[in-house]
Amino acid sequence: MSTPRCSRPCGPPGSLNGLGYEQLVPLAGVLAILVVALAVLAPSIGQLESGDDAARGVGVRANAVRSASVVVGVALTALVTAAAGPISFVALAAPQIARRLTRSPGLNLTSSALVGASVLLASDILAQRLGFPVGVVTAALGGAYLAWLLATELRRTQKI
Repeated sequence: MSTPRCSRPCGPPGSLNGLGYEQLVPLAGVLAILVVALAVLAPSIGQLESGDDAARGVGVRANAVRSASVVVGVALTALVTAAAGPISFVALAAPQIARRLTRSPGLNLTSSALVGASVLLASDILAQRLGFPVGVVTAALGGAYLAWLLATELRRTQKI
């Protein structure tokens, strides 16, 4: 028999219902470390957008930055998944929404993070009202958005 990971009744996987303050302190500590690491990497990641050769030309060690970025990204994903369980489609939809809202050509980490947090918050509020886990709501909304996005891009490419 497995024991729940929290002292009060936990929500189902993909839910924020089981989270409390007892999880907040360790999660916030690890998150602070990862945010500092991301802040250190951010300028070099921006340089990598112009290509490896151009980044190397200004002194960026492309392979090291790329490897460190993957490690930080995986750690951030693992942190959230460990806290709330799998909540799908936020990471796929948030950068696309942010790119369209900011009308920027590349990936903007700050706007993507803010949009992802907003999508998760709105989905959690909706999930609480409907009585579903937040993962079900994000999958439904994110899946519908990505299907619309693919259809729009397909129509746009067929007109060209």
